[in-house]
Amino acid sequence: MTERPTSGTERPTSGTPRATSGSVAAGRPPRALRFVLGNITLTALVVGAFGTAALGLAVPALDGWRTPVRAGLALLFLVAASGRLGPPRAALVAMVPPRLPRPALLVGLTGVLEALGAVGLLVPSTDRLAAACLGLLLLAVFPANAHAARRRVGLHTPLLPRTLEQLLYLACCVAVAIIG
Repeated sequence: MTERPTSGTERPTSGTPRATSGSVAAGRPPRALRFVLGNITLTALVVGAFGTAALGLAVPALDGWRTPVRAGLALLFLVAASGRLGPPRAALVAMVPPRLPRPALLVGLTGVLEALGAVGLLVPSTDRLAAACLGLLLLAVFPANAHAARRRVGLHTPLLPRTLEQLLYLACCVAVAIIG
């Protein structure tokens, strides 16, 4: 068993395992819950889309595929924006490649753009433009995800799963912007 490194404010343990928030002793959440929370934007997309599709069975105005996808994307981008403007902000700032100026401003700006795009997705007259702009935003922020995965900084995810997730989001944006 490897010991985790200690910071200057912690004292090393004397061989007894400590209960940390991620350890079994601390009551680790079930794997399914960890997956959902660890993939919160993917969860938001799925819940938003399927929830709206279920409502579409009773409400004709929500019928079809575009409305559920738009709703799922809107929820996804609202969740993502809340992360850029809320508590995970510092970890997201750490993901910005060092060659880019003012990472905190870039993270805040992307959060505002995500929130505006999410609202735009819910307005039928702007949904196509919002989806196209959000697709471009996904392409623009992907280098930060790749940087974080390679350097293991911030809220990094292994590159392959993160790339596949981004491609799914991009495909949804393209479908809303172009098809239908």
